[in-house]
Amino acid sequence: MTDVVSIVAVSGSLHAPSKTTVLATELLASFTAAIEGVVPSGVAVEPYLIELGEIGRDFSGALRRDELSPAAEEALRRIESATLLIVASPVYRASFTGLFKHVFDFVGQYSLIDKPVLLAATGGSDRHALIIEHQFRPLFSFFQALTLPIGVYASDADFVDYRIESEALQERISQAVTRGLPVVRGTLPDAVSEYVSTW
Repeated sequence: MTDVVSIVAVSGSLHAPSKTTVLATELLASFTAAIEGVVPSGVAVEPYLIELGEIGRDFSGALRRDELSPAAEEALRRIESATLLIVASPVYRASFTGLFKHVFDFVGQYSLIDKPVLLAATGGSDRHALIIEHQFRPLFSFFQALTLPIGVYASDADFVDYRIESEALQERISQAVTRGLPVVRGTLPDAVSEYVSTW
């Protein structure tokens, strides 16, 4: 049986194109590359991006999980079964988007225990950077998840035409991945983690 490392990123943006989705995609690619570089050939690394701007309507009308569409249920199962979860949202009225919170209201209360979670956000200026500490960490603390040591915040100035142009942001992404890898390694099944002891 092939071992699988599942990396799931959730973008809470409701728009396309989206700076938040660009950031989530870059974080997903960076973590995927870092893990692929150390695991043996028998371990599959599977990245997956969930864009709430595309699937959000499947959640918006539901009050209970059994009312969700098959597509929404599949998204929740990916979130709950991920080896590593990357979550990102634009700042909206001093918090993450309401739809982002609504989606995580459906996630099983105990399904994220000890799951490593990388926190990320975007906003108009650096004044909103503390959203990661004030909003994201308390939410994922409720789930008893392992939030990675460094979150990644990006402002509008870090992007040009929906591309990351800031070297400082690229450095923060790299640092978040480097500091997060030991935490991720500690949660991997023995059959996988025995191969990555050099992280």
